[in-house]
Amino acid sequence: MEDDRVIMARARVHLVPAVLALANPPWQRDVWLDPEAFEDLASVIHTLFDDFCDAEHPERYLGIGLRSEEEAVLLRELDRALTVAEAQAPGGSDEEMLRVQGWGEVVAVAGRLAQVMVGHDLDEILALHEARGAAEA
Repeated sequence: MEDDRVIMARARVHLVPAVLALANPPWQRDVWLDPEAFEDLASVIHTLFDDFCDAEHPERYLGIGLRSEEEAVLLRELDRALTVAEAQAPGGSDEEMLRVQGWGEVVAVAGRLAQVMVGHDLDEILALHEARGAAEA
């Protein structure tokens, strides 16, 4: 059986970049609107809803891809903001999504979630470093 930290790391290596992409309008314009780029909004949504989490029911992923209830609450808030933005973009293209009124809320919520997730990951790295130092002493 895999260590819980390894399982968490495998999920977060995909989740955190997806959230960071949603929080970064320059990235969205430069990458998502480039037809030759490796990423678009659909791939980010797929990561959050299908592959490594379920933004509609994030509590199921506590301890797997999410570290705290705060992350789950913010992910659910992000899901709601995305739903509003999608309703405002009937064509559903990335270019259209980035222009709708609700997109600013998507970026804002994703920014808050990214800050929390990265903070939690840094706390985990520090804890691992301190545990290693204590074991070597």
